[in-house]
Amino acid sequence: MTVYSKIIGTGSYLPQQRVTNHDLAAQLGAKGIETSDEWIVSRSGISARHYAAPAENASDLAVHAARRALEAAGLEAEQIDLIVVATSTPDYHGNFPSTACVVQNKLGLRNNCAAFDLGAVCSGFVYAMSTADAFIKAGNAKNVLVIGTEVFSRILDFDDRSTCVLFGDGAGAVVMTASDEPGVLAVKLHADGSHGDILCGPRNPANAAVAVAGGSYLYMDGPAVFKLAVSVLEKVANEALEHAGMASSEIDWLIPHQANLRIMNGTAKKLGLPAEKMVVTVQEHGNTSAASIPLALDLAVRDGRIRPGQNILMEGVGGGFTWGAVLARM
Repeated sequence: MTVYSKIIGTGSYLPQQRVTNHDLAAQLGAKGIETSDEWIVSRSGISARHYAAPAENASDLAVHAARRALEAAGLEAEQIDLIVVATSTPDYHGNFPSTACVVQNKLGLRNNCAAFDLGAVCSGFVYAMSTADAFIKAGNAKNVLVIGTEVFSRILDFDDRSTCVLFGDGAGAVVMTASDEPGVLAVKLHADGSHGDILCGPRNPANAAVAVAGGSYLYMDGPAVFKLAVSVLEKVANEALEHAGMASSEIDWLIPHQANLRIMNGTAKKLGLPAEKMVVTVQEHGNTSAASIPLALDLAVRDGRIRPGQNILMEGVGGGFTWGAVLARM
């Protein structure tokens, strides 16, 4: 019997603090940096984002999203035998222990299930789903908790309006399980390290205290990222469709990484999909990196747009440079 992996539960979480463009404009304006709601919206489509509280870490956001996904799946945490966390903002410097292990502990899991982090930045959730799919199809896991969680507000330079207005914090999760019904239909992943310098996090000097005191931050070459993203997203989407033997007209919902509305609209147009078939949350969440796709997925599942049997195409592009797509049937 052929074994498939299938999404059976979704969950998400946004920190309590909501920061609007007007809030940011006032904060930056006090330092003599000019920006406005109109400037931010016209370039990105973003109107607001959420920031984690000082005591909240990526694992805390992840646990909230995970519990909601487990509840939706009708599973207890003890039934999970693998946790994969996609994050670029882990709880610990050097990422050990992994955020996945911290999440495992906070969920009260004592069954020694495997747990690890995966780093592919904004493509992280797609990469993590692909990993879970492979574990399930190989018979090495039955129920997998896949989480994207980020606290990007911790690595933003609030003297740089070109980046600090774009990112936010949040977490999203899915439970994937072994099924005899088709779930994940196709996966395509790519990376090109030669573009690693156009979007990167803080450098890691030998002395960690220097990194904190020196205030290293996320760096992004916006125009270069935009150009590359537009180029690769259409291609990887078509690769996934071709692998599954499907046409773009068979896609019920497109869930792209929520980074920039212009990139998202451009991808949908190239695929011949009407805007009504694309799930959009970037206006409220900003760019939440690995959390953006599962945040959008959970919203559309819970508001009834996404229904069982529908085909969804999830795709992301991020630092590395990485990109990928997962085509799945709900």
